[in-house]
Amino acid sequence: MSFIRDLRFAAHSLTRTPGLAIAVVLTLSLGIGANAAIFTLVRGVLLKPLVNRDEDRLIYIRQSAPGIGVEDAAFSVPEFQDLRASVKTVSAFGDFSGMDFTMIGLGEPRSIHGGVVGGNYFDVMGLRPVLGRLIGPQDDGPNAAGVVVLTYRFWTTALHKDPSVLGKTVRLGSIGDRSATVIGVLEPCVPYPQETEIISNLVTSPHHLSATMVTGRVHRMTELFGHLAPGATVDQASAEFRAAYSAMKKDHPEAYAQEAKFQIGVKSLRDQITSGARTVLLVLLAASGLVFIIACSNVANLILARTIRREGELAIRVALGASKGALRRMLLAESLLLCGAGAALGVISAQPMVAILARYASRFSVRALDFKVDSSLLWIGAALAIVAAVILAFVPRLPASVTPNGSLRITSSSRTNRRQRIFAVTQIAASFVLLAGASMLITTLIALQRAQTGLDTQHVLAIDVPAMSYGKTPQQVVDFYKEAIRRIDALPGVSKTAFGDVVPWRDGGGPAAAGLQFSADGHVHASGVEDPRAQWRVISPGFFASLGVPIIAGRDFNASDGPGKEPVVVVSQTLAQRMFPNQDAVNRHVYWTDPVLQFMEGTALEKARFVAPQRIIGVTADIDDEHVVPEPILTVYSSLDEGSFFGGRLFIHTSANPYSLVTPVTRIVRSLSADQPIEHAATLEDIRAEVLTPDRLNSLVFGVFAAVALAIAVVGVAGVLAFSVSARTREFGIRLALGSEPQRLLKGVIAEGAVMAAAGVLAGAAFGFVLARLASGYFLDVKMPGALPVLVSAFVLMTVAVIASLLPAARASRVDVMQALRSE
Repeated sequence: MSFIRDLRFAAHSLTRTPGLAIAVVLTLSLGIGANAAIFTLVRGVLLKPLVNRDEDRLIYIRQSAPGIGVEDAAFSVPEFQDLRASVKTVSAFGDFSGMDFTMIGLGEPRSIHGGVVGGNYFDVMGLRPVLGRLIGPQDDGPNAAGVVVLTYRFWTTALHKDPSVLGKTVRLGSIGDRSATVIGVLEPCVPYPQETEIISNLVTSPHHLSATMVTGRVHRMTELFGHLAPGATVDQASAEFRAAYSAMKKDHPEAYAQEAKFQIGVKSLRDQITSGARTVLLVLLAASGLVFIIACSNVANLILARTIRREGELAIRVALGASKGALRRMLLAESLLLCGAGAALGVISAQPMVAILARYASRFSVRALDFKVDSSLLWIGAALAIVAAVILAFVPRLPASVTPNGSLRITSSSRTNRRQRIFAVTQIAASFVLLAGASMLITTLIALQRAQTGLDTQHVLAIDVPAMSYGKTPQQVVDFYKEAIRRIDALPGVSKTAFGDVVPWRDGGGPAAAGLQFSADGHVHASGVEDPRAQWRVISPGFFASLGVPIIAGRDFNASDGPGKEPVVVVSQTLAQRMFPNQDAVNRHVYWTDPVLQFMEGTALEKARFVAPQRIIGVTADIDDEHVVPEPILTVYSSLDEGSFFGGRLFIHTSANPYSLVTPVTRIVRSLSADQPIEHAATLEDIRAEVLTPDRLNSLVFGVFAAVALAIAVVGVAGVLAFSVSARTREFGIRLALGSEPQRLLKGVIAEGAVMAAAGVLAGAAFGFVLARLASGYFLDVKMPGALPVLVSAFVLMTVAVIASLLPAARASRVDVMQALRSE
């Protein structure tokens, strides 16, 4: 009951200082709201259990080749079989191969990301259907019927939860074409290893059943998952996998080049799924923690200032018999009311903040796509409110009961002023860390945006028009693209249209990013060493002109090139310089040597032509279609007329608004093939901007945190100096009466603010350095900011601190001497 009475008194006391109460509540709402939102997101993405049954027993097995820059090399069927036979700590394996399909039969023709799985995949992964059934062992084998499971997201967004999809037949096109029946819809779950619209059985991909797929050790396109055996741990499984993998490499050295540095790793499924977002979310959590520290420090200064004004009241209470415990309880009651109100407002503001941050986090983890706010937001806000209340209740010093001579002793304002300065320095130090981090991200983003791509990004429209080979010969597919290009070139405003198989930045990456091994005239193959690797691209004549890329030597493809003629290629400038240094590369030869090419589709004659020596007819400037900041790249370009390609993209160079061409181009393509998917129309400029979105979001989010922290810190510095000037009014009056110049007082107060800012910058720099060094030991992505962001941040803080000092300094210089002398 006594504490309830304290709460009532606290409420009455706070109504007498509404300005202070509002300032405290708003400041705390910023700190508590930001932390509640971030922690809720961290819990939902990193800590919340997956929907997979027995998820703590699920593991992800990854093969990588860091020596050639491949983080995920996937596994071949022979490798999968060897591991399954050797590893006993895993009771069951699940296999998943990512495939891009064209799909006809469910609404508009479309390109989709799909997965091809074995019959026990869903059992191993612990997943269930919400409609129909999932793929099982009965769906394995070459004689099984083709079946498809829809993912929950695709079913709800594209098909609007239509239950009648069960039993419908779809036509799937990829490396081969098959029909399949929709048998079920998967429950909502994390789409891993990639976001897919459908998952089908092996028979829907004829390539998966081919002899080359089954026997080729270097034909790697399968992701592996496992369910730990009873009693086995991830560490035990990891050790057993490494031993089995070492034996594999010893038995088949030709499949594991030394310079590629092939290795195997094992992680729990949840750790693997969340690894992409772990660093950014924990850094974000640390940033919100700094905002909380800044907010509490600012509020502590306000509480201290209020306590000074209440020294007489507190001393009288002590003299009347109040114990220190009773005074602390009274202060705690006030703090709880303020922090409770701040937490309530913070939780309300945190809900939309969580939704925004979830969209931000989805760029780094697919798990954030379906994130929902739950009750954890409330208890996190309540916990932060209690922590803040306890801290604030114990910030003020209490007066002693009585001095030895029987008089009341009042707390020294100079001691309180020291505490206020410490809190102000703390705010500046935390703000400096946030500001330096945000400055680093912003300078990085500016550098990325200013990087020259070598392409005419503003005037080129890229459209996905995937190859549809169902019922067509390869030549008919080529003729389809040629006719589409001819008709699009006739549209008003179109300068040049060309075919390519990769859209820069959007289609790059993945296991294919390592390229294919090749050789050239004069290159000597060393035993046990890989040949150099190059990217292989298929283009039509005019491709370089449509992208605004110059041909440096030789010529482009033309109508005289193609089947039945001498095989010819165009190569990138870097390849020409590396393979033919100080020589003319035109009319020299290159040829493919990669062992994986033995598994390519086609007749024996087509395969022989592909790996035969190919004469270089032209050298073009590098086109790095993977990296936002271009790097030197080895690329070999083949002609569309050769007929071997996997993608289908049209590039349209125009002097008009590129997006105005989408409708007429769609009409032209559909007139040639009614079932042809036409998707993802965008200018290269917008595609590049989309790729930069994570960097832009990083800059925005951390910039907002830094701006909030800076604003709170400025208020803190100004408040401390205002309190200092108020407490020293008599001193300033005396100094003016003795002849001191007002400008001297002005400079003194500004210098006081600058000293606090400098101390905060130094403390922040030291703290940030230690924090970054500690974090870099756990997170490889954490980097130290360069000199420019640090100097800019220090300059901004010092400047802002001086500006914040001007008002209190001006007040000090205008002190009325007589009024100051009477003030005490």
